Amino acid sequence: MDFALSQEQQALVEAVTAIVARYDDDYWLGLDRSGTFPEAFYREMATGGWLGIAMPEDLGGAGLGVTEAALMMQAVADSGGGMAAASSIHINIFGPHAIVVFGNTEQQKTWLPPLIQGRERCCFGVTEPDAGLDTGRITTRAEQTNTGYSVTGRKIWTSTAQKADKIMLLARTTPVEDCAKRTDGLSLFYTDLDRNHVEIREIEKMGRAAVDSNMVFIDDLPVPREDLIGEEGKGFSYLLHSLNPERILIAAEAVGLGKNALGRAASYASERIVFDRPIGQNQAIQHPLAQSWIDLHASELMIRHAGWLYDSGQPCGAEANAAKYFAAEAAHTAATRAVTTHGGMGYAREFHVERLLRETMIPKLAPVSAQMILCYIAETVLGLPKSY
Repeated sequence: MDFALSQEQQALVEAVTAIVARYDDDYWLGLDRSGTFPEAFYREMATGGWLGIAMPEDLGGAGLGVTEAALMMQAVADSGGGMAAASSIHINIFGPHAIVVFGNTEQQKTWLPPLIQGRERCCFGVTEPDAGLDTGRITTRAEQTNTGYSVTGRKIWTSTAQKADKIMLLARTTPVEDCAKRTDGLSLFYTDLDRNHVEIREIEKMGRAAVDSNMVFIDDLPVPREDLIGEEGKGFSYLLHSLNPERILIAAEAVGLGKNALGRAASYASERIVFDRPIGQNQAIQHPLAQSWIDLHASELMIRHAGWLYDSGQPCGAEANAAKYFAAEAAHTAATRAVTTHGGMGYAREFHVERLLRETMIPKLAPVSAQMILCYIAETVLGLPKSY
């Protein structure tokens, strides 16, 4: 088994690292304070073609796998930008996957190039305030009209909706009582985010202020019939094809953030002198940081394995979920240790580790909770009875 990156993969990492290096700590801290989207960073990534890393080559993408996408997203997060940098482009990497797999030729040619080029932006409208992870309980409905559908409902935690032109929207087209399973009767649309029929309210949150999260209120949104992806009623199954890549990418972003926080802690521990010696000489400082290096390195191996399985066309649900779980925990612990290594200054914004710590809550909570991952592993790997 060869663990080395290929020449192409190494070149990819170096190219992305060179881009993120142009956006320093002050840039990201300023955006965090002002709640401003990282427009310059987003535009440079779009211009370089990075938004289409996993999209088909004949449509302007790079046609690479989730392994390469994960390497890119780890490099993006392993910067002063953390999850803010990663989240500004994250939706482009996994979000359009249903279009790539299930969209017809005309839809792919119409929708994907503008996303790859950064001329259009999309957001993801799946989660609802009263459903959470129980997707079968969503109540947003799409009723048929003469020209297509009229959609009414609510979505929550819709990132980048303030900037988006399009929305990937899951809505119920068949009443749940008429379905064999609750996840039947859901349809997936990719359509205009028409502000005449959609109200978007930003959610003030703990971290990642530079990338907006929102409540979305949809009132009779007209959706043309040609904006339906695949067959009516099969939207949930289409989304499943995006879930494993998303978990792998979130895990990679967590590792990048964790490594950045760990690097800051190690540097500070080498430079901070207390009682006439660097604090990094004390094992009480050394050992926790060394343990975080081990955990983050193990996370990288889990991500690489899950990515290899996915790109090889093999089942990877357990591995992708396990990688996301382990990487999120490792990143959060590393960032916590980075703050405590800095002592009181770890609480100060100017040292940046408090911001990274706040952002590590994102991979711990989203897109699926640690508890649901443990339930999934227990049921599908260990064969234990379903607990919910």
